[in-house]
Amino acid sequence: MSRTHIFKTLDLTPEQTRQAAAAIDGGAVAVLPTDTVYGIGTGAFCESAIQSIYLIKERPATSPLQILTGSLSQARRVAQFSPEAEKLAQAYWPGALTAILPPTEEGRPLSRGFAGLGLRVPGNDFLVDLLSRMQAPMACTSANLHGQPVLTDEETILKTFDGKVDFIFLGGTLSPTASSVVDLTFAEPVLLREGGISRQALEETMGRRLVSK
Repeated sequence: MSRTHIFKTLDLTPEQTRQAAAAIDGGAVAVLPTDTVYGIGTGAFCESAIQSIYLIKERPATSPLQILTGSLSQARRVAQFSPEAEKLAQAYWPGALTAILPPTEEGRPLSRGFAGLGLRVPGNDFLVDLLSRMQAPMACTSANLHGQPVLTDEETILKTFDGKVDFIFLGGTLSPTASSVVDLTFAEPVLLREGGISRQALEETMGRRLVSK
C-alpha cells in the first residue's frame, strides 16, 4: 500500500464521491463512518479485496462480512425478500436493522456458504450517498483489529489504518448504537439481537411474533 487518500466527509464534492464509489466498486478498500461504528469495506464482488480486509483486520476468512446497500432496490438484487422482510425494510431502512435473508442467484457468492446474507441500508447520509453511486453493494465489517474494541474516533482510525487501506473517510466521533438483527431464513423469524429497534416494534411491523435464539 503506497498512500492512503484521506477525506473529511463534510468536505467531499459530488465528483470526489463518485470517483471514490467507482474505485471501491473496483476493489479499493475504504475505512468510513457508518451510523454505528467506523467500518472497513470494499466492493462486495471483489474477492481479492475482501481477502485484504481479512488480512488487515487479522480476522478469520471464514466469517462473512455484512452487505451494505444504498437502497432497498439495490438489496433486492442480492437477497430474496419475504413479505415480512419487505415490511421491515420499508419501515426501518435506512437505519439500525440488519436483516439476514436468503441470497438470490446473483447474491449467492456473497454468502460464503452460509444460508443467508446480513444486509443493511445504513442511516448515515454520506455512506448512503456513496453506496447509491456504486454499481454493486459493499461488503463491510467493523474497522478494528479482530478481537479488539470497535473504533469510533478519527485519531484512532488514522493511527490504525493510515497506510493500510486506499481511502479513509473521517466523519467525526461516532456514538454507536447496535443494529437489531433479524434472521428471516427460517420459517419463523428469529431475533438474534435487540439493538436500536425494539422487539415490540419489529413484531408490530411484521404482524407476527419473533422467536428468540
